Amino acid sequence: MENRTRLFYASCIALVVTSMTFAIRARLETVFGPEGVGLSLQEIGLAFTPAFWGFTLAMIIGGPLVDTLGIKRITYLAFFAHFAGIILTIFANNMSSLFAATLFIGIGNGMVEAALNPMVASLYPKEKTKMLNRFHVWFPGGIVIGSFIGYLVMDVMSLSWHVMVGTLFIPLIIYGYMFMGQKFPRTERAEMGISNSQMWKSIFTPLFLFMGFCMLLTAATELGTNQRIESLLKESGVVPLLVLAFINGIMAVGRAFAGPIAHKLKPSGMLLFSAVFAFIGLWSFTQLTGAMTFLAAGIFAVGITFFWPTMLSFIAENKPESGALGLSVMGGLGMLSVSIVLPIMGGIMDEKSPIEALKLMSILPGILIVLFAGLNIYMRRLKQPV
Repeated sequence: MENRTRLFYASCIALVVTSMTFAIRARLETVFGPEGVGLSLQEIGLAFTPAFWGFTLAMIIGGPLVDTLGIKRITYLAFFAHFAGIILTIFANNMSSLFAATLFIGIGNGMVEAALNPMVASLYPKEKTKMLNRFHVWFPGGIVIGSFIGYLVMDVMSLSWHVMVGTLFIPLIIYGYMFMGQKFPRTERAEMGISNSQMWKSIFTPLFLFMGFCMLLTAATELGTNQRIESLLKESGVVPLLVLAFINGIMAVGRAFAGPIAHKLKPSGMLLFSAVFAFIGLWSFTQLTGAMTFLAAGIFAVGITFFWPTMLSFIAENKPESGALGLSVMGGLGMLSVSIVLPIMGGIMDEKSPIEALKLMSILPGILIVLFAGLNIYMRRLKQPV
């Protein structure tokens, strides 16, 4: 197998581990919740937040280190953090131990993104949007895998939740083996010879700061909703994990065929399209129940499919001098926003209802419609010949 192909496939499997943890953690909400260990939904939200701010911390630290330590070392750090996090999760039995386990998982996930987003951009410099979307097929793809594993292990086979968590070792060992002994590329910034000062200046430009703010909203819309799907849809009359699998199945297919869409709409157009459908989908969740919940889920899935990879590819294409740091800051901001919104959602569900939490979340893509409409106009004018 060609080195570039092997590195790309190994990266995809590493992302599967990352995304499986999201689905499995969503299933653990019932294990540790009021009817299980006895934590309130707000406490669970707090225990889950390290998955996101730990992710943020790992990306913000790991991003600049990718250029100095190299992609290989950061990838190995991801492997060992994942390993420790899985072990700690298996032995978690209260809020503090769940918090610690989630922190290590979050660091592992953050290191995966910090190292492998710039690696994919370096491996395919002329196809960044296409290949970053193809790489990120395996975020929803892994959530589908994790959702079905959780459903089969716990709901169909009635096995312990420890078995469900233990399945994470399978893709972990596979990606560790596939990366072993491989030659890793240098980051694009290192190849371009861009200085550290140029890199840092680029993330304080108006366009980067604008996209960073948008990342706070896109990530909270996508990941905040998906992470708390068990509680948000518990009264909908459907199995929440199957809805989660349905959403992420649509996302995986959409990202696999993102190339032609990206060519036609361009990144700014894709983001506006996404915001409109995400808003309609979230609002539909508040109106539909039973089998019709899947209709709302399908609309929502179409909306969030391109958010994360297109935000990254926009920065990679329009601010390449920001390098691995730029991609890491964007991803870190996204995960930071999720760490903030999770306990807020939990508090609303504890005090009011899941419907009220969904109504609150629908405000975020509503704001994004306005922001991305402005971005679309700006980018079209920018590219017009003078």
